[in-house]
Amino acid sequence: MLQTSARLLRLLSLLETRRDWTGADLAGRLGVTARTVRSDVGKLRELGYPVEAAPGVLGGYRLGAGAQLPPLLLDDDEAVAVAVGLRTAAGVPGIGETSVRALAKLEQVLPSRLRHRVRALQAATVTVPGAGPAVDADVLTAIATAIRASERLRFGYTSHQGTPSRRDVEPHRLVSWGRRWYLVAWDTARDDWRTFRVDRLTPKVPNGPRFTPREPPEGDVVQYVQRSAGAATWRFHARVRLHAPVEHVRARLPVAVGVTPEGPDRCVAEVGSDHAPALALYLGLLDVDFEVLDAPELADALAKQGERFLRAANAGSPPAPG
Repeated sequence: MLQTSARLLRLLSLLETRRDWTGADLAGRLGVTARTVRSDVGKLRELGYPVEAAPGVLGGYRLGAGAQLPPLLLDDDEAVAVAVGLRTAAGVPGIGETSVRALAKLEQVLPSRLRHRVRALQAATVTVPGAGPAVDADVLTAIATAIRASERLRFGYTSHQGTPSRRDVEPHRLVSWGRRWYLVAWDTARDDWRTFRVDRLTPKVPNGPRFTPREPPEGDVVQYVQRSAGAATWRFHARVRLHAPVEHVRARLPVAVGVTPEGPDRCVAEVGSDHAPALALYLGLLDVDFEVLDAPELADALAKQGERFLRAANAGSPPAPG
């Protein structure tokens, strides 16, 4: 029975990767006969999986969409991962209640050995609570569906400054960062990549025409979101020349900071923060010489902090002779 269940899992995973498996192909991959493949396909259908079989040279077995959700065939590690993920998602605004319901159903059918593993992980970990904005699960689903179908997405959007706009984009990826969700997409009107906060957009139906997916921005959507979304929230910006090699500086600055080399021992950084004094303190922590190029507020904050530090350093010193 265990061997049969493992084979069904393997067969299902193969059907999910391609839509043109022949019986001989599947038999070779599974190490069984074509008759066993037909028998296993029948078992998957009995479980509720809509496995279709098309005759002819171009035909083959394929996994279709069914009218009902079939039972999930998960191995032990997958079941534990899903349970732990649902426990974590239970604290996410907007999808927490749904996650709790799904978790209750899953734990009801978990074998005792797996329930023990899930509870051990739960007891050994602590989640720091956050106050992130609520994200509608239906909005996440609508975006994910458009990404999977390679269909253009139309939505209303409110910027960080509160400005409303209408967007028509080619959605690429959803990125979860901290307590926020971001959509990385190609903005057709601006002819460039953009990052959008999901809690600030309202999808419009129906979706637009299909498109050919582009290469991801900068080769890594995670770093792109960290760079673009991080810089977009800064209220204060400045350009600073740092007297240190660019590699030394990049290793000590957040991903959102753009750094341009100016020779082997100098570089210019586009830095930012919500407040000039906070940025002055951060620059001091880099422990390199620097020049402020275009931000008088930052220069003033540095001067005030320098005076304050100098007074603190001299507070316990004995008075000078005479």
